[in-house]
Amino acid sequence: MSMPKPDDESKAYFRSLVPDDPRIQSRPMFGNLAAFVNGNMFLALFGSQVAMRLSNNDRADLLRQAGASPFEPMPGRPMEEYVVLPEAWRKSRKEADEWVGRSFAWTSQLPPKKKRSRGS
Repeated sequence: MSMPKPDDESKAYFRSLVPDDPRIQSRPMFGNLAAFVNGNMFLALFGSQVAMRLSNNDRADLLRQAGASPFEPMPGRPMEEYVVLPEAWRKSRKEADEWVGRSFAWTSQLPPKKKRSRGS
């Protein structure tokens, strides 16, 4: 399976969503982009899709929004804590920014991700 590549507009949109916080690290991931806090991914760009990590309650709330969907980087294999933002929100940033804030707040409370040692 080949990874979808984001276009420049999608990359710019993703970067504009990442909060300005010194705890955040943004870096390439599988030809796309991702944002991390304490080593935990909270925001991801996959082709043109922007996905975010959310608590169970927030995930259920977002999935009730028109255009939101479970994040499935491989068909039939959803990443269970992640939801894709509605595409229409690119034109209405208020909702997208609010949800990114929820994702960042929740993920920043998770325990820091332990680095794997080489050979693990």
